Amino acid sequence: MKVYTKTGDQGTTSLVGGTRVPKTHIRLEAYGTIDELNAHLGLLVTYLSDPDDLATVQTVQHKLFSIGSYLATDTDHTGLRAASLLSATDVAMLEAAIDRIDEALVPIHAFILPGGSRGAALAHVCRTVCRRAERRMLALGAATELAPELPAYINRLSDYLFVLSRKINKETKKNETFWSR
Repeated sequence: MKVYTKTGDQGTTSLVGGTRVPKTHIRLEAYGTIDELNAHLGLLVTYLSDPDDLATVQTVQHKLFSIGSYLATDTDHTGLRAASLLSATDVAMLEAAIDRIDEALVPIHAFILPGGSRGAALAHVCRTVCRRAERRMLALGAATELAPELPAYINRLSDYLFVLSRKINKETKKNETFWSR
């Protein structure tokens, strides 16, 4: 199979099931932003030293492929594959990871500026791309029904990335910078 097909040269692409849509379609914005987040997470993995964090982020990367598949499926024309579905257990896994990390962090009472170590700064980049993915997904959800686990998972993921950034700064002995009003 060739990498290039030339079928998208006119500005359209195929969804799962073969329906062709413009590359500017909100559905592509949603799963394209999920793909972008996954690429950033691939870079973030190179900064992680804790095996639990590494396992969590790699699990998330697999789940993001499932979410991308879900978002790339126009359910008016094609049924969802089992591999495209998330469950409440997936959301709970992120919540447990957040709780595990947050228990070891000093409570905060002000906004934190993104930064610190390179790994923490990248976790913040991932967090903001995650928030954009959430907005794109919700825009798609205004036009078509989405399983409630998808936005819940992405919402928790941004929270996880926030506490992970704090943990990375703690591990690398970088001070957090609080917003000066």
